[in-house]
Amino acid sequence: MRLGSIVFVKGLETMGAMREREEIYEAIAAADDALFYLRKAQECLGSAGNWGIVDMLGGGFLTTMIKHSRINKAQVELENARDALHRFSRELSDLSFDEEIKIEIGDFLLFADYFFDGLIADWMAQSRIQEARGQVSSAIDRVSAIRDALKERC
Repeated sequence: MRLGSIVFVKGLETMGAMREREEIYEAIAAADDALFYLRKAQECLGSAGNWGIVDMLGGGFLTTMIKHSRINKAQVELENARDALHRFSRELSDLSFDEEIKIEIGDFLLFADYFFDGLIADWMAQSRIQEARGQVSSAIDRVSAIRDALKERC
């Protein structure tokens, strides 16, 4: 009878290990999704930053429109990234990880840059683009590091 108990306990350990491995794979997939959208946002913010420099050098209304088109694309990708990061966070909570990543671009600066197309508003928008780029880069680094740690647990 004792031998049967050992086999049963061993089977439970195997089931637990299999479930944990499944949770790890789900977290890795969620990390991959988050990284995909973060990298797309990073590209859009880079483009917006480049147009922001042209705008600060006197690009005018058309340049401002192009820059904000890039910011809007970045915002869409940031929203997608935020959703993916929430999913990633839920998957990590299944594994006793706890990560939260915050990324945003201010609506006031969008308004100010269009309607007060001056150097200060352009500089503030450029500063926010750079800040958002830094947050995205940091998020990419954090998600990548956690993803690597999860892969080691497999």
